[in-house]
Amino acid sequence: MLRADVRDVEAVQEVLRDAEFDVVVNFVAFTPDHVRQDVDLFTGRTSQYVFISSASAYQTPPSRVPVTESTPLRNPFWEYSRRKIASEDVLVHAYRERGFPMTIVRPSHTYDRTMVPFDGGWTVVDRMRRGLEVVVPGDGTSLWTITHAHDFAAGFVGLLGKSSALGEAFHLTSDEALTWNQIYEEMAHAAGVLPRLVHVTSDAIAAGDPELGAAMLGDKSHSMLFDNSKIRSVVPDYVARVPFSQGAREIVAWHDADPSRRVVDQRVDALFDALIRTYRPRAF
Repeated sequence: MLRADVRDVEAVQEVLRDAEFDVVVNFVAFTPDHVRQDVDLFTGRTSQYVFISSASAYQTPPSRVPVTESTPLRNPFWEYSRRKIASEDVLVHAYRERGFPMTIVRPSHTYDRTMVPFDGGWTVVDRMRRGLEVVVPGDGTSLWTITHAHDFAAGFVGLLGKSSALGEAFHLTSDEALTWNQIYEEMAHAAGVLPRLVHVTSDAIAAGDPELGAAMLGDKSHSMLFDNSKIRSVVPDYVARVPFSQGAREIVAWHDADPSRRVVDQRVDALFDALIRTYRPRAF
């Protein structure tokens, strides 16, 4: 194990010395400068460099679904996504001009047992268990692809060391597409409660919290379905095996195993209360 501050070039060079690698993977590169540093550091010392980008880099909203790797990259709503796009541009240029052996991987919404798939995290489940209403963006009927980390790992590992993956980009997602209403209902079922859903437009949520809204408008407001043909052309046996119904039970069980994990974000909780007061359907 080599330890250094990855943002400190001299420190990284010191621990790397003359080391060479079959594969280098960077999960924590978020800007073009991060990627340029890696290109300089690993040119000539790795057979494959894998950059973890994001499926939120794809055209938002998509002009057609399912999304393929040839779908244009454009996200006017979220700076995070635009930086990932710019980082990909650096790698594409390095591959074309210098033969840098890069592979781009674009995960979509990937989760494990520690991650509640809602903005606000456990706050949403806590509200459900307290019998309170929860905010669902839009009308809750847009389709969303959510992928268990175990399934992502199975496809991801299959790309490592593959010469046919060099110079290429792949998204890697489940084939299960649920509506947001269904995702909330699965989490509520796992938590042992019935959900009380209040639908609020993404624009209204963004007006109440610009940071939360940017991620929502830039990543969760539109139906996103993915064609996984390309990853299967390189990893033929790739298949996502964990349905969200199972994943939801894992999430709740992990949080219930230790009270310290059940963190409620008071700011988000108050935001939800305010939005619900304004947008709760009124009886006439």
